[in-house]
Amino acid sequence: MKSVRESSTKKKREPQAEARQSSPSASAPSGSPDAKDWAYPPAEPEASDLAPVVGANLRRLRMRRGLSLEKLSQRSGVSRAMLGQIELGQSAPTINVLWKIARALDVTFATLIAAAREAGGTTVLRKESAKVLTSHGGTFSSRALFPFDGPRRAEFYELRLAAKATEAADAHAPGTVENLVVVEGQLELVIDATGSARGQPETHRLETGDAVVFEADVPHSYVNVGGKDCVMYLVMTYAEQAE
Repeated sequence: MKSVRESSTKKKREPQAEARQSSPSASAPSGSPDAKDWAYPPAEPEASDLAPVVGANLRRLRMRRGLSLEKLSQRSGVSRAMLGQIELGQSAPTINVLWKIARALDVTFATLIAAAREAGGTTVLRKESAKVLTSHGGTFSSRALFPFDGPRRAEFYELRLAAKATEAADAHAPGTVENLVVVEGQLELVIDATGSARGQPETHRLETGDAVVFEADVPHSYVNVGGKDCVMYLVMTYAEQAE
């Protein structure tokens, strides 16, 4: 799904905008045909609140790894100019761009959007205060249902996929497992195991109330085969403790 510990060579992607099209140049100019693949939608209030948090986390993680903006751009496929805008809190990145950056930095998706919080005690996560991340086309969204206050091996998300939409994901880090339950709508899960020990791709049709557990270290896609939004809850479990 979307949120997680990515290996330095694997990432999430969006089929219509970035993943299944030819990858745009990391330095695609704003006037180029590829610019639309990198454009950010107008920031909603939640996205605006998230921008400075992501910017500070990105700069901290990049500096910790001794990476220049240029080097991170080469690793992630996100332009240097865009990375600079994100670090300055001037742009609220889409979920697809965050996946590219997380994969390049070898951190969890949640690490990039984590706000500082005092550890311990009880934490209430109000729906109206949630930081909701969306795909470029707006057909897929992810809301974290856990606080970002320390190392973890599991993350919990609410996912929404628009009617007839598809969300594709590259392989996660080895050992990553997804436990997904459909709470509204109908979903088709396609696990592309071609070339792996498992052989042929798997396709699973899930109705409301159905759940599935699968190894997410291979490419996989979520397809909403129904006529309304599909709502899912996802638990991501990592083989290694997330940063």
